[in-house]
Amino acid sequence: MLLEKLIDGADLSPALASRLAEDYGRLAERGLPPRLEEYVLERYRLDLASEYGGIAVKNPFGKASGQLSLNIKQVRADADAGLGFVVLKTIIAEDAVGGQSMSAWAIPETRMKVEPARGADAAEGWTVTWKGRGWSDSFDAYLKLFAESLAAGNETGMLVVPSCKYHLPRPEEGEWRLGEYEHTTRRLLDVWETRRAAGGVMPVEKDFSPTLAGDDRSAQVETIERWMSSVTRHMREAARPRPVSVGLKLFNAMFDGGFQIDMLRLVNERCGADGRPDFIVYANRLFDPEREFEGKRGVAYGGPDLSARNLRVLARLRALEQRGEVPRCPFPMSATGDIGSGRMAAEYLLRGASTFQMHTFFQLPNDQYRMSRGGRTERALHELYFNPERGLLACLLRLRRALDWPEDWNVRRMADFCADPANGLWAAAEPAAVPA
Repeated sequence: MLLEKLIDGADLSPALASRLAEDYGRLAERGLPPRLEEYVLERYRLDLASEYGGIAVKNPFGKASGQLSLNIKQVRADADAGLGFVVLKTIIAEDAVGGQSMSAWAIPETRMKVEPARGADAAEGWTVTWKGRGWSDSFDAYLKLFAESLAAGNETGMLVVPSCKYHLPRPEEGEWRLGEYEHTTRRLLDVWETRRAAGGVMPVEKDFSPTLAGDDRSAQVETIERWMSSVTRHMREAARPRPVSVGLKLFNAMFDGGFQIDMLRLVNERCGADGRPDFIVYANRLFDPEREFEGKRGVAYGGPDLSARNLRVLARLRALEQRGEVPRCPFPMSATGDIGSGRMAAEYLLRGASTFQMHTFFQLPNDQYRMSRGGRTERALHELYFNPERGLLACLLRLRRALDWPEDWNVRRMADFCADPANGLWAAAEPAAVPA
């Protein structure tokens, strides 16, 4: 039996199954409870608390960086709906005089297309396509959004995180443009320290998406290895003497799954103590060099093939760790990639992910959500939590029963258990069952 079947293998008690079905229908009409985490803890004895980038979050669901987190209206709506965290649109780093080596990625979105997607294994899902890349307004405008978003998050306990695309040297470039790292990181920290009421070390996601856009930076393995082994150190040095929590948003390179394992191992084993990230985000978007969208050839996409690849790679990593063939990769993980149900989030949790960030699932047609009121974020959260078959509550309750987890474990503790080689969840998995 594959390990994922643990999610389905332990039936809920009739009382719990009835309670979930009742909540699913009733809350679809009335809206989510104003203190959702307290409601879930009281009604199901499930603690939704987790951790992102070293900071506690009230629940594990967040919004991934993109065009749904580029203005304060969106962020306030997410805070009111009950998200645990939001990652803002990616800012393109600049130096003290406004120079941007990565300015080609400061392109506004002109149109998005959301459409059904069928995976190679016939699984059904959704993907969204767009032409834009990073933040296209001024850095001052981004800092204003960051400040206002932190204030909105303070009111509801929602973490707000910046995402940044710093300089990544081409193969022929010898030097890193460290002025961009210093100026951008320090100004973000200034806002964080002024506006983040709860304090803590600022987490920042390092975006590597140029490789997903078909740029020639992705053409050479050596180039990617150079980035991975250096970028965390440069970010920390740029922030000194202040600390910063660095999260590398690892990507799906245009190589095989074995290279994905190599990337994970590289940031763990070959970066040195000051070069290892504090957490990782794994792993956004695939790339089709032949697909066209609005006259552009080469398009990034998501859907079932994305989650299938991510889950295979992470399962392979955990199996190698738990058989003692590679050192443990200890970083907290925020999962992204085709998370369209609580069940998919639970599959990532089994591989050690403690938070789950989404983008496409907040853009589906209204008839894809059972809830008939509210905005898309609230409708999505209702589906992600309370769906009686595929919701996170049902899946966690089944896993707790199958693995005999204590009732006082929160989501972060569950993820730690799944990632710990001592528990051997993946040690007995056959290599053929978890190919890279």
